Amino acid sequence: MSYAYALLLVVLTAAAALLAWQQHRLRELRARIESSAVELQRLQQSCALLAPAGVVERLFSDGPESIAEHKVFTAMFTDLVGYTALAERLDPKTLAGVLNGYFQLVSDSVEEHRGRVGTFLGDGILIFFGALDPNPWQCDDAVQAALAIRDALERYNAELERAALPRIAIGVGIHRGPGLAGLIGSRDRREYTVVGPTLNLAARVQALTREHGHDILLTESVRAQLDPRFELMPMPAVAVKGIGEPVVTYAVLGGREERARMTPLRVHVRQKDEGQVPSAQCGERQR
Repeated sequence: MSYAYALLLVVLTAAAALLAWQQHRLRELRARIESSAVELQRLQQSCALLAPAGVVERLFSDGPESIAEHKVFTAMFTDLVGYTALAERLDPKTLAGVLNGYFQLVSDSVEEHRGRVGTFLGDGILIFFGALDPNPWQCDDAVQAALAIRDALERYNAELERAALPRIAIGVGIHRGPGLAGLIGSRDRREYTVVGPTLNLAARVQALTREHGHDILLTESVRAQLDPRFELMPMPAVAVKGIGEPVVTYAVLGGREERARMTPLRVHVRQKDEGQVPSAQCGERQR
């Protein structure tokens, strides 16, 4: 009996030790799973800085090659006016602070109106609307964002003046057309962006802001899709490098809310040096 009892005790001890080891392993595995979940969440959050959340989810589920498609979108290009002179006047730390403030106000204005900052190009910013999800109001959103940038820049310049820093000015070009949206880049580094001639023309239009003396210009393809209550002024057609025909642009003078308060039923496109000519009747678009 004593032998059997001793054997049973050994078996129970071994079973208890095995159970304790399994529980320890289970705790280790649970800790690893929780750690992996935290790391995955951090990775997704980091990726979200480079690509929208929906794109990140597709990246994890289907791989990078699945994130590429042709889209019709609205491109915006912003650029600082006189950056070289500004860089010569300010020390590097101060210049970086001024640039970061400019980048932030543009980013905030764009995100507020359903846009996406694609790339920072030196002191320029590439922005797109309607490239991620279908958006029939993408042209309205782009122009609203440009007007928000204009207002935010005025407030930012007041801050710069209080800090005894020079005011800054920007040019904004907006164009609508086709392009490729996806994760673009090398094998080692990619970013979600859009490419194509639409971006090139948006950048060319931005450059025309200096020639025409207006801070926001848009093309005919944008005007054709735009809520007509925006107040626009047509500019003379100008030859643009890489474009076969002269490009007609429109300066954005005011938003639709301001226009609605002034003339709630009748809409105008202002003719340069010729007064105002009514162009359409318009009701409020429902979003």
